[in-house]
Amino acid sequence: MGYGGTIKDAGKVVGKTGDGGIDGIIKEDRLGLDAIYVQAKRWENNVVSRPEIQKFAGALQMHHANEGIFITTSTFSKEARESVKIFNCKIVLIDGEQLAEYMIDFNLGVSVESTFDIKRIDTDYFTEE
Repeated sequence: MGYGGTIKDAGKVVGKTGDGGIDGIIKEDRLGLDAIYVQAKRWENNVVSRPEIQKFAGALQMHHANEGIFITTSTFSKEARESVKIFNCKIVLIDGEQLAEYMIDFNLGVSVESTFDIKRIDTDYFTEE
């Protein structure tokens, strides 16, 4: 998506058990002057609720971060979506549907199964000289 210069330099995974609510850090620019902190939840049937967003906002505050992205493979509750408006930091929510769209748009974790060409008649081919 253009963060951090190259894909290799764009960010790093930092999340482990007891990670303090941060799973990754994205370099916002090539120089790494600004960072975006990431929380990811791979949930199928659970909806991410407001308390999860509040925990993430607290983790951002502990890291003195101004920006965060909360990604889930499921969805966010209405209360969770509304809660991001009240924090001093900016938090972007990406649900499973939006994540899939980004993956397709940026060719991440997907492969092309088939393509097709749309043809039109080349009138120059039939022009006599």
